[in-house]
Amino acid sequence: MADGAVVNTYDPYAVRAQFPILSRQVNGKPLVYLDNAASSQKPRAVIDALVETMEGGYANVHRGLHTLSNEATEAFEKAREIVARFLNAESAEQVVWTKGGTEAINLVANGLGLSIEPGDEIIVSEMEHHSNIVPWHLLRERRGAVIKWIPVKDDGSLDMAAYADLLGPRTRMVAVTHMSNVLGTINPVAEISRLAHAAGAQVLIDGCQGAVHATPDVQAIGCDFYVLTGHKLFAPTGIGALYGKAEALEALPPYQGGGEMIETVERDRVTYARPPHRFEAGTPPILEAIGLGVAVEWLAQYDRAAVQAHEHALYRHAVDRLQGQNWLKILGQAEGKGAILTFAVEGAHAHDVAQIMDRYGVAVRAGLHCAEPLAKRMGVTSSTRASFALYNTVEDADAFVDALIKARNFFV
Repeated sequence: MADGAVVNTYDPYAVRAQFPILSRQVNGKPLVYLDNAASSQKPRAVIDALVETMEGGYANVHRGLHTLSNEATEAFEKAREIVARFLNAESAEQVVWTKGGTEAINLVANGLGLSIEPGDEIIVSEMEHHSNIVPWHLLRERRGAVIKWIPVKDDGSLDMAAYADLLGPRTRMVAVTHMSNVLGTINPVAEISRLAHAAGAQVLIDGCQGAVHATPDVQAIGCDFYVLTGHKLFAPTGIGALYGKAEALEALPPYQGGGEMIETVERDRVTYARPPHRFEAGTPPILEAIGLGVAVEWLAQYDRAAVQAHEHALYRHAVDRLQGQNWLKILGQAEGKGAILTFAVEGAHAHDVAQIMDRYGVAVRAGLHCAEPLAKRMGVTSSTRASFALYNTVEDADAFVDALIKARNFFV
């Protein structure tokens, strides 16, 4: 397909056929993969790109003068340009390769931490993934930062009035997820950014879910930083990206030291490269970055609104079929939420529910979903999560509901 071409009609069955793993069986049943919020499967385009690069075009990047190195460098930097376009960044130089969303957040927190004074404030929300909580706790422990929490309402939406009240002259950073990995809530990140900037604070948006299922337009959002991870975005593990405004990246000190991130190294001094290379010490994840570029380009061929509508229709179909089941507690029903269905089953532990559903070939996630403060807020000790992706079908949604009801009956 030509670069930039968009498929006019969205056919989930045609998309599904591009994922080899989805044709397998689990426990003698067709695989129904609904653990997409944890990690997505990989299309043939990404698999082939990795194999082709390893077989015919692999070398280290940037410093080589030979043909293979030049080819690898071109593919590596093309992937950066693809991700920049995907995020609507002003420049590819605003995209830093990381090993995932977690490292991207730690990179920012580490750099900010060098200027944190005791009493400086970091605002996060109660729905954050641990990856967007623990790095700020490190600043609390090591630098005396104060963490403040945006409350989550009963429907799973953020309390924006309470957020506005939390902002103050000591606020240094607001770090909030674009889309909750548990509730599916899509947060008003542009308004969050506007209010934070009015208070003089920076904004980091965790886009590990939002980049896949929402609209990751960093210029429209207005954030200082936006992070994503490849393995949820149909790409390999071990690769992610940090977007930063040019001035925000320029102000950050290096995160790690080594090759590539320097301009000169002498016995008594060192000078550092400009972003993005300042933050990419050592040999980068070359294959993985190329794979992420291919994955993003592959995804871009499908109309984003059509994909979102399809995913939401599957979520709605499953919820409608479960209406009236008084043994089921659904977590998060905010307006406009993404296609994540997280629930607790009365009288059953989430792990047991997930294991029984696996007998029917249905793969779901169970536990705290790396969001322990949110579980406490929602009054559960564990929950089960089904998360839909563009390759799931109405048959998957039906198989999920059927397996869930069978699992529930096991405990009655």
